[in-house]
Amino acid sequence: MWETLLRKLWTRMASTRICVVTGANKGIGYAIMKEMCQKFDGTVYLTARDEGRGNAAVAELRKLGYSPKFHQLDIDNIDSINTFAEYLKTTYGGLDVLVNNAGFAYKRAATEPFGEQAENTIRINYFGTLNVCHALFPLLRPHARVVHVSSCVGHLSYVKGNEPQASELRSKLASPTLTEEELNEMMNDFVRVAEEGTWEEEGWQSSTYSVSKVGVSALTRIQQRAFDEDSRPDLVVNNCHPGYVDTDMTSHQGPFTIEEGAVCPSYLALLPNDVEELRGAYLWSKKEVVDWVNGPTPGPY
Repeated sequence: MWETLLRKLWTRMASTRICVVTGANKGIGYAIMKEMCQKFDGTVYLTARDEGRGNAAVAELRKLGYSPKFHQLDIDNIDSINTFAEYLKTTYGGLDVLVNNAGFAYKRAATEPFGEQAENTIRINYFGTLNVCHALFPLLRPHARVVHVSSCVGHLSYVKGNEPQASELRSKLASPTLTEEELNEMMNDFVRVAEEGTWEEEGWQSSTYSVSKVGVSALTRIQQRAFDEDSRPDLVVNNCHPGYVDTDMTSHQGPFTIEEGAVCPSYLALLPNDVEELRGAYLWSKKEVVDWVNGPTPGPY
């Protein structure tokens, strides 16, 4: 009898649709959680690096009448990533929506050496996101949706150090044959030249955050090409600029509310099955599709 009940329980859990939002205890991630709790037909997981803040955010959402769940996830810790991946695999057997919102940025007044800023920012924003993808992509079910929350400075035009080196970087990043391994090498090379003090001469911009988000945008295009060849049908990944939002990351300078910042990421997370467009795309805050290679962008923010 117990075996039958356990089998029924597992079948029910395995058929539950699952959405995961990273870095979701505050700011845009928290607002995305509200959107997904309202509109996603399934269980929504709020993940955060700090368990206390994560559970507090879940408690606030429950006061609003929602039913999210929490799991600790630090995208800068491979053990944390693997623990969460194993939990999803053994508990549900799969994943349907992944919103990669977690990220990090130095303030403009930061005094750390540029090379140190580069190492930390690229490690967290680019390689941390990549590690989450490596761990969770094998769990994606057919018709899964992946969203990378990027930035206006994640557009290719922001690669604007010295010419012609910057032009060469843009050409390589825009190449339809760029591989993940080559992109990883470019991100590591940026850290190297940042530490050497020659990043501008090598063509890179003077913003480690911008380089990290350009990297994520380029990664999106690579991942969609891989999804198009995957045996699981209709896997889709896009990335978007959520707008200049009033959050801790912007030192509360942004004119957009967190709810406005959640509009585009939530829209992409809820794309219908078998969507023909919006595959490996770059979108602006009002859900406008932007040519990531040639632009133009709708505005500075």
